[in-house]
Amino acid sequence: MLLFIVRHGDPIYNPDSLTPKGHLQAKALAKRFGMHGLDKIYASPLIRAQQTAQPTAELLGLPIKIEEWTSEVLAADSFHLDRHDGSRGWIFHQNPTVLKNDLSHTLVDNWYEAECFKGYDKDFKGGYERIKNASDEFLARHGYKREGSVYKIINPNEERIAVFCHQGFGVTWLSHLLGIPPHIFWTSFDLTHSSVTVLNFENFENGLTSPLCLQLSDMSHIFADRLPFKYNNSIDM
Repeated sequence: MLLFIVRHGDPIYNPDSLTPKGHLQAKALAKRFGMHGLDKIYASPLIRAQQTAQPTAELLGLPIKIEEWTSEVLAADSFHLDRHDGSRGWIFHQNPTVLKNDLSHTLVDNWYEAECFKGYDKDFKGGYERIKNASDEFLARHGYKREGSVYKIINPNEERIAVFCHQGFGVTWLSHLLGIPPHIFWTSFDLTHSSVTVLNFENFENGLTSPLCLQLSDMSHIFADRLPFKYNNSIDM
């Protein structure tokens, strides 16, 4: 099974929607997915994610199924806050050395005990567990049951599944899927507008699998359509 994790296009956050640039990015995504197709399309309940998925759904003649647990609003409840430096935003949108340093680097399952997470009125562990549990239920529906750090192949399939979602949610979900502590993933990788991340759940004969990341935050559809591209509208690429 191939799992495509797609961040929404260039957004307007209030009212929740896409900019004209975001709509062009969504159309470019449809051309990309039109080459090899998809079997299922899922999206966050937020409008900007659904508008990003819409051109692909129309081209392929597929419905958009809503997955409430992928909402950026729910992720923000746990990871968006007033930071100790006085700024407001995601816990991971600050100098990465605050989260990833010699003291925190060795923490794995107990990552939330790192000094950088202390003093906040947020349940970081609980927010992460919510995404983990919902992810495991989602993948079990598609034939892959989480067992420890790997997945037992219950019903092997060769489907191509796309989930149109968000940056803050996406980087947190990927840390679980790839078995990387969130504070390490957050400070090492990111997802830009309309980017495509591809994970392969290969159906091995021993009945176990672990997702392999084939692409991370890929933007080839933007270049193929000759659209202007700045990483998160800030860095020329």
